[in-house]
Amino acid sequence: MKIEHVLVPTDLSPESLRPLQEAADLVRTSGGRLTLLTVVPDLEVAPHGAPLAPPLGDPSVAGRLEEARAELSRIAADLAGVEVEVVALAAPDVAQAVVDEAVGRSADLVALSTHGHTGWRRWALGSVAEQVVRRCPVPVLSFQRPEEQ
Repeated sequence: MKIEHVLVPTDLSPESLRPLQEAADLVRTSGGRLTLLTVVPDLEVAPHGAPLAPPLGDPSVAGRLEEARAELSRIAADLAGVEVEVVALAAPDVAQAVVDEAVGRSADLVALSTHGHTGWRRWALGSVAEQVVRRCPVPVLSFQRPEEQ
């Protein structure tokens, strides 16, 4: 399998950036490219007092997207010798947005980090990494926290 394009989804936390250096090394040696992706959750809700009105998105999303793009650009600048594209988008389903981007951008591999939530916290919050692994037709390489291994 030739890997020419790696998608690295991140929520910009240090844990989610764990696969970045390995993915960068992989595309550096193969002459490929890397896409850094962050998805800002945009959950639509019915306006208070108007349950039949069309749902509204979060008004703070535009500002959060701008901040995310700036942070992704700073991260990308540290990856010498790697062609990096930065993508920040808003979506109601983060895992599905990652899958859609992997397919739409013809990624050869998705490299993502698990955050290691277990028990109640995982059940309540769900696992974006798990959903990406389940839904994605593109191969997914997951990086666990050292204490998970």
